[in-house]
Amino acid sequence: MKLLSIQSVVAHGHVGNSAAVFPLQRIGVEVVPVPTVNFSNHTGYGAWRGPLIPPPDVAEILLGVEERGVFPQIDVVLSGYQGGVGIGDVIVDAVRRVKAANPSALYACDPVMGNAKSGCFVAPEIPSLLRDRVVPVADIITPNQFELGFLTGTEPASIESILASADLARAMGPSTVLVTSVERPDREEGVIEMLVVDGAGAWLVTTPHLPFKANGSGDVTAALFTAHYVKTGNAAVSLERTASSVFDLIEMTYRAGERELQLVQAQEFYAAPRMQFSAKQVR
Repeated sequence: MKLLSIQSVVAHGHVGNSAAVFPLQRIGVEVVPVPTVNFSNHTGYGAWRGPLIPPPDVAEILLGVEERGVFPQIDVVLSGYQGGVGIGDVIVDAVRRVKAANPSALYACDPVMGNAKSGCFVAPEIPSLLRDRVVPVADIITPNQFELGFLTGTEPASIESILASADLARAMGPSTVLVTSVERPDREEGVIEMLVVDGAGAWLVTTPHLPFKANGSGDVTAALFTAHYVKTGNAAVSLERTASSVFDLIEMTYRAGERELQLVQAQEFYAAPRMQFSAKQVR
């Protein structure tokens, strides 16, 4: 598999492509990483240095890749955090050109906007850009529960309402919706869930909830799920593999007492997931 990943890059730590590329490589995916920002560190520190890559420069990098004859080989395009408004149009155009070169290629969009605890942490124009222009051309989206609510104008909480919101999202264009960080009020204490919905059904996986914030874990989740799903076409198996790998990554980071993901140290958990969590079909 060859995957074109258009995301942020940081020098210190692991978010965006700095989180997604290595786990993908470790499961045998050839990654073509294109940066949208080049920061010293992720913005969760409150201070960082380095530039947003101007959209025309991102487009130039993509054009150079296209000119090398790579686009017909691309199986999937993946995008994540979009630092500025213009980058959305660049990504959508790249998706169009990749699909023209390889009609079987898919586009997976992680519509990064924020979360229930901190609200939106992107530029004010980004959420509507994602909702109106980017998500409709995606085949797979990986929002968290908060982002799913914004995209669909709903407030998903119970399994039933999350499923209904996912159906609304699928009606916008994507055929597959992975809802990360599901925190419904009626769940068991001390757990967190992920839910995937596609044309074959809906599945829920439950893992222990570790009490700390792991920046970049969503980027790893989106990358691994996308790769597993494109390889297998099986949403339940892809969910189980992803949940296994990401939980072990987060647990290793938590036990190490580190702020940044222990991405390299956890590499065997990507290559050989323990498969300790089972996905339950909920529809």
